[in-house]
Amino acid sequence: MAPCQTLFQAQRRSLPGKLSHLKTKAKFGPSPSGRARPPVRPPQRRPPAGAAVSRRAPEGRRWPTGPSCTSSQRDGSGGQLGQCAPGLSVNAPMEPGSSSTEKFYRIPKGKGPHSVGCTDLMTENAVEGSFLRLYYPSCSGTDNEEAPWIPDKEYYQGLSDFLNMYRVVGERLFQYYVGSVTCPAKSNAAFKLGEKYPLLIFSHGLGAFRTIYSAICIEMASQGFVVAAVEHRDESASATYYCKKKSISEPQEESTSGLEKEWIYYRKLKAGEEERCLRHKQVQQRAQECIKALNLILKINSGEEVTNVLNSNFDWNSVKDSVDTSRIAVMGHSFGGATVIESLSKEIRFRCGIALDAWMLPVGDDIYQNSVQQPLLFINSEKFQWADNILKMKKLSSSDTNKKMITIKGSVHQSFPDFTFVSGGLIGRFFKLKGEIDPNEAIDISNHASLAFLQKHLSLKKDFDQWDSLVDGIGPNVIPGTNIDLPPAEPE
Repeated sequence: MAPCQTLFQAQRRSLPGKLSHLKTKAKFGPSPSGRARPPVRPPQRRPPAGAAVSRRAPEGRRWPTGPSCTSSQRDGSGGQLGQCAPGLSVNAPMEPGSSSTEKFYRIPKGKGPHSVGCTDLMTENAVEGSFLRLYYPSCSGTDNEEAPWIPDKEYYQGLSDFLNMYRVVGERLFQYYVGSVTCPAKSNAAFKLGEKYPLLIFSHGLGAFRTIYSAICIEMASQGFVVAAVEHRDESASATYYCKKKSISEPQEESTSGLEKEWIYYRKLKAGEEERCLRHKQVQQRAQECIKALNLILKINSGEEVTNVLNSNFDWNSVKDSVDTSRIAVMGHSFGGATVIESLSKEIRFRCGIALDAWMLPVGDDIYQNSVQQPLLFINSEKFQWADNILKMKKLSSSDTNKKMITIKGSVHQSFPDFTFVSGGLIGRFFKLKGEIDPNEAIDISNHASLAFLQKHLSLKKDFDQWDSLVDGIGPNVIPGTNIDLPPAEPE
């Protein structure tokens, strides 16, 4: 999701109730120079009266049932444990200030020939296990409900921490605007048999988590990919968790599983800490988590039994022999773009990679010494990149025709995550989640270029080559290379 230049500024006509007088600024991630931004704090020492969050479900709705474990939490400094909050409702919201005719904002459905299902997988009762959301071609006609987009309120708390907002305020805002959003993939729908699907591992950005790139992941699944969206536990996600065994002294609640959620929140830079050192350490862990996810899916594909501690009713045996083990790629946004590069350098089974608006600061100097041999596509936004970052990309790709770079005109860093679709025009302008280009057109350009690139370098027998021109930066609202003015190359 980040790093990006995003302004979180609440204005009177966009906020419910007594929150309307509060103005809160926050910026995602570091500045374009790569240096950490100072925290931005609200001017008041306490949140305003009336900002408390209701923990009851909206009238006439039920909170969806989550994994059978209760919840505890910790922040980056080892904060106190807290109680699990309820989940989310299931209808998309209406933008405040609109007419009585309901105008809903939804994450776009996949445009490919396959219906799409999704399910969550967590292995081991420890932080070292894998945690991912799997998107896959599913049987059509299922009556399964759509999956909740943000499945736990603790993610709202993590986003609030990441944005330097009071949790009580941020939780209220997120619940109000996106608390009822679902993603257009059927939860635990039956896996569609009869084909071997290429595998795509997806890595999220700084301050994000596994569910908020669903527009990209669902489109890829609808086009015949199995997509494993990893949730990283390197403290770069705004929030994540693992399930651990309850201590004997803790009371057993309604759940009899004997497990509880241990929450891990985004770790902010400490005073005087160099960001590059932290991010380089994190990107190495992230790459290992991508490789671990790859190994896990291949293990399931081979028929080995895997225990999912989340106890979903998805039939993992149906995935056996359904993954094309010779066609595997890695993809990610921002910090996830750096993770793509690191993963390619460590794992040759990734035949190619796609880096969406990559943030190059975390990439180690050793990576530039011919350690990335696989084809690589950089898809950049127009408004986020800067010269030093682009020069690092070019350093990786200068002498390799299989490494490409394109820029989507009118796009911003947030044109890739789902927030650009669910915010609406009014909120999108306040949050700077939308660029000058229509969000659906921007994501289509990105997805079509990605599919064309994957067809070429995974040797797919599809019709994605109809978009080959986009990979060369030819077409409406796309340019080859970059829009950034670069210093002249130094003579050798």
